[in-house]
Amino acid sequence: MKKTKLIMVGILIICLQSCCPFLADCENNDDDFPIDPSFSQYEPVLLDRNDFENSVSLKEPISISTSGKIYSKDNLLFINEVHKGFHIYDNTDPTSPTPLKFLEAPGSTDLAIRDNMIYINQATDLIAVEYNNANGITLTKRVINVFPELRSPDGFLPFDIPENNVVIGWTLSN
Repeated sequence: MKKTKLIMVGILIICLQSCCPFLADCENNDDDFPIDPSFSQYEPVLLDRNDFENSVSLKEPISISTSGKIYSKDNLLFINEVHKGFHIYDNTDPTSPTPLKFLEAPGSTDLAIRDNMIYINQATDLIAVEYNNANGITLTKRVINVFPELRSPDGFLPFDIPENNVVIGWTLSN
């Protein structure tokens, strides 16, 4: 009976070794989940909520500086300009795509297309945009605060963000 209790206590101690808070020599592994923004090398780029909601527009093509995901639909090619918007190319000739427009959507990181509707992850919001090369774009729907706030490139969350502001990107601080 004593042997069984001793074995059970030994197994319990081995199982509890993975429970960090209960052990004295436990290492603090907060590097996996950075929270304190004072250690971040980046500062958030903010946009007022009203300006943010009115920021989606169609502009003349610009050159690609920081490309993200690429999406192809029919003869169109969409290339994400990280946190800025999407380059739209005519991809009729894949050997030489022709730039058509730039879909400005600050804070954007991804898109999906179904029929003629473009769904964009714009910072914290999900927006639906109808694109017509001849008539431009129409913002048909915005669902606010669907996505978590953008993390800094070194993994930190924004801190002390004023009310009615949205993080649309990050800049390297000096």
